[in-house]
Amino acid sequence: MQSTSSSFYLRIHFHLYNNCPLLFTHSLFSMANLLSFFTFSLLSLLSLPSYSMSSSANNTSPKKFFINCGSDSSVPAGVTTFSGDLNSDSVTFSGNSSSAKGSISSGLAAIYETARIFRQDSSYELETEETGVYIVRLHFFPFSYLFNAKFDILASGYLLLSNFTVPRNVTSPVIKEFLLPVKDSKLKISFKPQESSFAFVNAIEAFITPPDFIPESATHVTRQGNSNISNKDLSLSALTVIHRINVGGSVITPENDTMRRYWLPDDAYLFIKESAKNHPMFSDSLNYDTESGASPYDAPDFVYKTAKEMNIVVERKDNNLFNITWHFEVNKNGIFFVRLHFCDIISKERNETVFNVYMNGVFGQPIRPYDIVPQLAAPFYVDFVVDSDGSGFMNISVGPRSDSRTPNAFLNGVEILQLNNERGSFPDGNGQTKNRRLLIIVGATVGGVVAVLILVSAVVILFCLKSRKAKPVESVDWQVVNANGTSSQSRTTVRTSPIGSTTPDMNLGLKIPLAEIVYATNNFDPKFMIGVGGFGKVYKGTLQDGVKVAVKRSEPGHGQGLMEFQNEIMVLSKIRHQRLVSLIGYCDERDEMILVYEFMEKGTLREHLYSSNEDLGKSSSKSELSWDQRLEICIGAAEGLQYLHSGLNGPIIHRDIKSTNILLDEHYVAKVADFGLSKSGPPDLTHISTDIKGSFGYLDPEYLKCMLLTQKSDVYSFGVVLLEVLCARPAVNTQLPRDQVNLAEWGLSWQRENQLEKIIDPLLVGKIKPNSLRKFGETIEKCLQEYGTDRPNMVDVLWDLKYALQLQNSAIIPQEFNEDSTTDVSWQLALPGIHRLPSINVSTSIASASESELFSQLVIDEAR
Repeated sequence: MQSTSSSFYLRIHFHLYNNCPLLFTHSLFSMANLLSFFTFSLLSLLSLPSYSMSSSANNTSPKKFFINCGSDSSVPAGVTTFSGDLNSDSVTFSGNSSSAKGSISSGLAAIYETARIFRQDSSYELETEETGVYIVRLHFFPFSYLFNAKFDILASGYLLLSNFTVPRNVTSPVIKEFLLPVKDSKLKISFKPQESSFAFVNAIEAFITPPDFIPESATHVTRQGNSNISNKDLSLSALTVIHRINVGGSVITPENDTMRRYWLPDDAYLFIKESAKNHPMFSDSLNYDTESGASPYDAPDFVYKTAKEMNIVVERKDNNLFNITWHFEVNKNGIFFVRLHFCDIISKERNETVFNVYMNGVFGQPIRPYDIVPQLAAPFYVDFVVDSDGSGFMNISVGPRSDSRTPNAFLNGVEILQLNNERGSFPDGNGQTKNRRLLIIVGATVGGVVAVLILVSAVVILFCLKSRKAKPVESVDWQVVNANGTSSQSRTTVRTSPIGSTTPDMNLGLKIPLAEIVYATNNFDPKFMIGVGGFGKVYKGTLQDGVKVAVKRSEPGHGQGLMEFQNEIMVLSKIRHQRLVSLIGYCDERDEMILVYEFMEKGTLREHLYSSNEDLGKSSSKSELSWDQRLEICIGAAEGLQYLHSGLNGPIIHRDIKSTNILLDEHYVAKVADFGLSKSGPPDLTHISTDIKGSFGYLDPEYLKCMLLTQKSDVYSFGVVLLEVLCARPAVNTQLPRDQVNLAEWGLSWQRENQLEKIIDPLLVGKIKPNSLRKFGETIEKCLQEYGTDRPNMVDVLWDLKYALQLQNSAIIPQEFNEDSTTDVSWQLALPGIHRLPSINVSTSIASASESELFSQLVIDEAR
């Protein structure tokens, strides 16, 4: 029992440190100060919540494991001592393993000097004595000869790490942390080396959490922003720690946390740094209410004594309030447990500050602190289960409510953990996993029953297929609106579904039977797959009448669903334009959601600019598009957007303009695609108040802060696309240095220095005329203005792009315009008979009816 007693006093030391940071950091203590300190320590000891972790009826300290792997000696790591795994009564390990020792840099804990190496499936077994949710931390810091390790790790029956390896260039330890349900008296942690490789670990921590540390359920936020109560018992799920953030504060090390956690500052995750400021550190004692609020075990005092709040002094041209948004990288297809920590150290009196919290911009929940805790400076937290939206990022925002006495919002801490329900097992003595053997036994028992069921199902399906009577093929005439404003007739063949639908019949005459789509794609043959998008997988197909099509098939786990499916059908059924990808039909039979489009031979614009993991089934090498081709593509996309914004009875805002939603036909003619997120409104529409949706890196910052969607939001996104076209790199690349991660910010900084030519695609170096590049750069800068009122309309953007193309192809540049001039070339070149200049608003009819004549005349004038 000696070890458990020392563990108890160690835990108390953490708590006292958190409540008395100034006492610990003061250089000298008088006797009076010491007396005051120990008096405060005694009071803290009496108030500290304790929890039992043994089978004894008496409250005892939690049983912890701090293991120094590959060693027979105990070593310190901060204020904690790690015991050697060769000298422990409660830790055993099996399998073929060996100890290793290496040299480490000064400043690293001694636990990283040794490691245990496994060359076959091996395990640690910890005698836990108590069931519940355990925190398990695994420490890795390879010596020079351990970098080639590649292995899997299982614990408590869950697969924690798969094909895990430590990067060769690491300069600090890699620590993986998990929360695991343990249902028996032993916690087994197993290591499985990959073929011809090995596994290793430097140190292991394991200890149980307080009761109810992880709740049974929480508010579940779906990809579409719907909410309900999660139907999973979270306390029975394995959780992997992804982010743990001390908002408004500094780094918190394990020595200063009640459960030895690392907390990182939030500044690197703020989407717009100027939107928030750090609140001064709270100097008084916190008012813990463990019945309805948080305890010191949920987060250390330093988390609750610091916070970010709205930076009210940020100047807003329209006087609208804004949200503070944090942006975290997460798994694209994961489900996450999110805990947000709050403590009202901001307000001067109760009920002064109420605000909303948003998850991924699609779900909002009011935060009223005094509905949860009764007084100021009382810590509490709110839990969510959040589905990934497929972007690979999670946005968490707080913003003021109109019924708040003070227009403010705050946040103290964030924890994001990924749910991991993937089970696993290792081979037993017969070379088969236990799960595999069980399947063999069960299969032998029920094989006959399964065979009978399959046979009956096949008969029923064949009977249903034979009894169908498909309706005849119909033909519908569509009016095609061309880029120059003229119209022509085009006949499109559409089909209707012979059976019931899972969605309401929209009576559009666009339904295509599932049987024909199956035929067109050879039953969704993977060989025909040409991409994956927010809606699902995309296949190339050929209908029975020989028409080539692109088939988008909804797939569970992607970001768009029924609402986007119906929205795209309704939008595309109303519009036809040669710069918009045409919808041929759709299918909603048997829970399927399928969209069928005209086939665009050359794929997405992105595929021709740079390689991307999203470009499945495509060549890894990009096309060598000339500058003229790129300008023509940009002009084509701009024509499509201009039509959406001003060519209809009411404007349509696309809301998801990006390089993957601009498609190219066999002649590299560009068309805008994917209208699942689009919004439409009346002719006098100025903005739409709506949830935030779109793709990170392309999102209008004003829309992100105020949730006010306008046509200028599309203009901003298009500005990012223009930079992609010029620089041939993604809108966001987290592998680059911090100042280069966001393309819009990086590109603007070079444009404002008049040095845009330094970051262009190497394929374009020396091939762009300076004046064309200058005009293109100015267009980008205008599109990427922070406020929508400062951005041009799409008709102006279109004009400027055509002007940049003419400057590229001009035989002679006016002598008075030289490379060093800062004068806009459009003012230097007279436009005969026309009083309109680039980037000045005019009606669509003027712009569209005479553009070809204008530029024809412009070339003649320049050549004189």
